Amino acid sequence: MIIPIRCFSCGKVTGDLWERYLQLISDPRKTDGDAMDELGLKRYCCRRMIMTHVDLVEKLLKYAYALTVHPSTRQS
Repeated sequence: MIIPIRCFSCGKVTGDLWERYLQLISDPRKTDGDAMDELGLKRYCCRRMIMTHVDLVEKLLKYAYALTVHPSTRQS
């Protein structure tokens, strides 16, 4: 869904790191660990927050219209 703002375990702010993390790992020479080191994520709990996040927002937005409009009011 949406990247959690804070680490569940230690409370460090991680929400602002997601976009930069994606940019860093798009470079094929950079590993996940290198990218997280560059972002300053040293604790394994914070690394978990970034590494295991699944971005589902785009997939869910496809169905948002279908859920908000009643079938009888749709125009063909």
